[in-house]
Amino acid sequence: MRVYHFLNREYGLRGIADRRLKIATIGGLNDPFEMIAAASPHPAERAALLRSKEELSRQRGMLCFSRNWRNPVMWGHYAEKHQGLCLGFDVPDSYLERVRYQQRRLKIDTAVVDRGGQAALDFVLALMNTKFSHWRYENEMRLFVSLDQPDPSGLYFAEFSDHLLLREVIVGHGSTISRAELAETLGERAANVAVKKARLAFRSFAVVTQRRADMWR
Repeated sequence: MRVYHFLNREYGLRGIADRRLKIATIGGLNDPFEMIAAASPHPAERAALLRSKEELSRQRGMLCFSRNWRNPVMWGHYAEKHQGLCLGFDVPDSYLERVRYQQRRLKIDTAVVDRGGQAALDFVLALMNTKFSHWRYENEMRLFVSLDQPDPSGLYFAEFSDHLLLREVIVGHGSTISRAELAETLGERAANVAVKKARLAFRSFAVVTQRRADMWR
C-alpha cells in the first residue's frame, strides 16, 4: 500500500539522505488518549490500562502514515505549514494497522480480557488503533515496530528497506526546496523516486500536483 509521511524541511531532507524515519514513541504522541481508548468507571481498570500503556511504550513504537497526501490540514500540522515535504512509501498491507475513529470510547469486557485468546488480542489491537473521531482527517495507518537500541541522540529510527520503500517525494507548495537540492539529496536513488511540487487547488480545499514546470525550479 502507498502511504504518506509528512515532515518539516530539515527532518525530511535528513531522513532522505540518511535513508531512515524517526520512530514515534507512544509516550511522545500528541494524543493523550492513545492506548487508553477504553472507558471504565473502575479505578483499578483505569490503572491497569495505564500500566499496560507504560509497558507497551517501553517495547514498541510506531511509524505514522496517512493514506492521502492531499489534505491541507496535514500539511499545515505536520509539514511545517506547507513549507516541508511529504514522503510516499510502499509498505506491505500486512505490516499496517488502520486507525478507527469513534465518538465514544470502547467498553472493557473483563471476562473477555481475563479469558485471553483471540478475543482478548482483538481488544488489545482495538485499543492500539482507536482514536477520537475528530482525528479522522489524519486518515492514519500505523506500522508498529520494536524499540531496540536508540542512536546516540536517544531517538529511535527505522531504516528504509524493501518493507519501507521510498517511492515519492512531494514538496510543499510553500517550500523553498529546489529541484536541484532534492535531486542531490536523493542521489543515486533519484531514478526510482517520483518527485513533484504541490500547489493549492483552484476549485476545492485540496492540495494537488503543480503541473507547470516553471513554477518549481
